Amino acid sequence: MKIVAVIGAGAAGLMAAYASAINGNRVTVFEKNEKCGKKIYITGKGRCNVTHECAPDEFLQNVVTNSKFLTGAIYSFSPGKTMQFFEDGGLALKTERGDRVFPVSDKASDVTKCLEKYCLNAGVRFNFGEKVLKISILNSTMFDIITQISNYSFDNIIISTGGLSYPSTGSDGDGYKFAEQAGHKIIEPKPSLCGLNLKGSYFKKLQGLTLKNVKLNLFINGKRKNEFFGEMLFTHFGISGPIVLSVSSLINRCDLNTVKLSIDFKPALSEEQLDVRLLRDFDKYKNRDISNCLKELLPNALIPVVLDRCAIPHNKKINAVTRNERQSLLTTVKNFDMIIMSLRGFDEAIVTAGGVDVKEINPKTMESKLVKGLYFCGEVLDLDALTGGFNLQIAFSTGFVAGNSIKD
Repeated sequence: MKIVAVIGAGAAGLMAAYASAINGNRVTVFEKNEKCGKKIYITGKGRCNVTHECAPDEFLQNVVTNSKFLTGAIYSFSPGKTMQFFEDGGLALKTERGDRVFPVSDKASDVTKCLEKYCLNAGVRFNFGEKVLKISILNSTMFDIITQISNYSFDNIIISTGGLSYPSTGSDGDGYKFAEQAGHKIIEPKPSLCGLNLKGSYFKKLQGLTLKNVKLNLFINGKRKNEFFGEMLFTHFGISGPIVLSVSSLINRCDLNTVKLSIDFKPALSEEQLDVRLLRDFDKYKNRDISNCLKELLPNALIPVVLDRCAIPHNKKINAVTRNERQSLLTTVKNFDMIIMSLRGFDEAIVTAGGVDVKEINPKTMESKLVKGLYFCGEVLDLDALTGGFNLQIAFSTGFVAGNSIKD
């Protein structure tokens, strides 16, 4: 039997504590908050997107950073095993559009309760309201943990403190500090799965406008790198929404001066088809102002912004619109360019990109290659994925592998 400390009672920490305890270890979880899973409570808008129902190889295609490192963990504790784990624990699940998995109750708190129940039944002890201040490495088999309350000794430590996102939940980056004290390199943390601040002011006229079934193109150094289909919205600072969050995870380590975004408001129509549509509408409304003619094509709030982008007067009669103006309108509808000023901060980012360099972690066990007996799992590692339940699954998989690796 090993005496094991888990620092952090989030998704990864709870899974690690349970996996270690069922191996016969004596496990204590240190959590600075008054309860478990404070970040879990706000995930998925309070519903908790538990995982993504897919095979491991498909899952890995949605991992943005260090997917190769994750391969063993995802196969060891796959999305299917995660679903079985929760259902065996009494939590009914459902799979919604896009293969996203949620509890049937739509309550994130039920996910936390299920994890906590597993831990308590396995004999895990919780020290709530106790912040770890320092970890001391005594020798290759012994660690000291110093909190604001007391000092403790352990055979093994699992660090699952999360990153910097949503600091109101207690994510203050202390796991990075512990890792650096142990000699680990930290890849600079960046906000990920967050909104984007745009240059200009046009977006303020569009605040609150939600667009569905649009295509968002990502260009880096003038070359198109990716495209995303789905939903987005304009805000007081720029843009957000599902496809924008995905874009943020791909550009958070880029020089934003090299990045450009472009919306195709009508991806189902080719430029030729859109031109035919415009000509038909122009003929139908040839005696009207162009701003009235476009109401069947674009949302009302978008029309003046698009016309301003094309330098076409709002009250210009359709029969006076030139061929060049029509071409400009067509190009703008298919390629509405936006320049990014910055990413939103950690207080709004769903996850943190960056963290403990995985080159210094054993992917088969999550144990430090530098300090025997020290383990890392979850968001504290330099791992992140697209939105859709992938990041929580990373927490569960790495947590399970870390905890399960500690045996006599």
